[in-house]
Amino acid sequence: MSVRLHFGKVLDTLLQPNFGIYILGNAVSLIGTWTQRIAAGWLVWELTGSPAWLGVIAFADLFPAVVIAPFAGVAADRWSRLRVMRLAQALGAVFAGLLALLYFAGLVDIWTLLAMTLALGVVDSFVQPFRLAVVSALVERESLTSAVAIKSVTFNLARFVGPAVAGIIIATVGVGWAFAVNALSFLALLAALMVVRELRPPLPRPPAQGLFAEAAAGLRYALRTPGLAVVLGLLSATCLFARPVVELLPGWAGRIFGGDATNLAALTSAIGVGAVAGGVWLAGRPSAQGLVRIMILCCYGLVASLLAFAVAPGMLVALPLMAVTGFFLITSAISTQTLIQLNVEDRMRGRVLSVYAMIIKGGPAVGALVMGFAATAAGLRWPLVAAMALLALATIAAHQGRRRMEVQLETATDLRGEGA
Repeated sequence: MSVRLHFGKVLDTLLQPNFGIYILGNAVSLIGTWTQRIAAGWLVWELTGSPAWLGVIAFADLFPAVVIAPFAGVAADRWSRLRVMRLAQALGAVFAGLLALLYFAGLVDIWTLLAMTLALGVVDSFVQPFRLAVVSALVERESLTSAVAIKSVTFNLARFVGPAVAGIIIATVGVGWAFAVNALSFLALLAALMVVRELRPPLPRPPAQGLFAEAAAGLRYALRTPGLAVVLGLLSATCLFARPVVELLPGWAGRIFGGDATNLAALTSAIGVGAVAGGVWLAGRPSAQGLVRIMILCCYGLVASLLAFAVAPGMLVALPLMAVTGFFLITSAISTQTLIQLNVEDRMRGRVLSVYAMIIKGGPAVGALVMGFAATAAGLRWPLVAAMALLALATIAAHQGRRRMEVQLETATDLRGEGA
């Protein structure tokens, strides 16, 4: 009966027309994104053989969010989210298509790849708060926890399918076609965005303050909401110390395990498999109760799984460890985002979620850059061990205040639900 109720809740959420159409288009687009990420990562490794360059490319892809997201969050509270997302999909298709054309023309070197990665990173960073905020406007409030989890499951199904597609494309027709597939995939989400409508669009309003002042107001709101500062702090530690291993996987596949693009695709897909399992499990939970405890336990799990991965002797051991890592990564991230979604007012949603976007993009960017250069000097294993020691300390610190944090967040969630 509990299993039937679990999947019944998931199905009910997916059958809400706006959300179902959006998720379908988003799934195709994400598969294209992961296809390109694997192809680009492997191309970097082929061109340079350098973990430092892997970190630089990851930094160019992810770090723009730290600069752009706060202002994009202000825009997400003012502008039509769907209209901006449509424009972003069109721009993404243009940039990915241009990268494919440059590759086929023989004009792609590491600097060209860096420039195109940065361009796509800027577009993605600006639209990220819009994507996060629009979910709450496509479903009824009682379906929000399930919708956030389903969106994360979709992302991680793409993390499984995309690398598999990339591996086949790279092995058969070459890297350039992976870039072309990504360009076409942007159009699928663009088509979906032309159809869906927000149930609760942001109310048009003149800016009450300047752009910088409103961005700062969003950060203050996030840090002053009871319990959320600690949640965001622990998310920051996870993104800074654990997530970079994903960006550096081409180095692990090529140098540590002596493999090729197929090994890279397998490692990335294993993360996706574990993440899908975590997302499906969370999608059917009846309420937000217990999410703080789940988030902390997942951080402990990440420390254990990545310490084991750091000493893994080969792919047979590494693959299941990556699946476990994926489970803990996504379960922690979904728990954090759900707590944020349920604890912010609609008028501040875009700005607060831009803080979340800054962390999930900026943390891996900085972490990958630092760990990439450290790995060039000391190898890939020891920097990961050091990062896990730091994540363990951050998790223990958060654990000390878990009881108080649970009361603050879950009481606020209940009160906000009564007032909705």
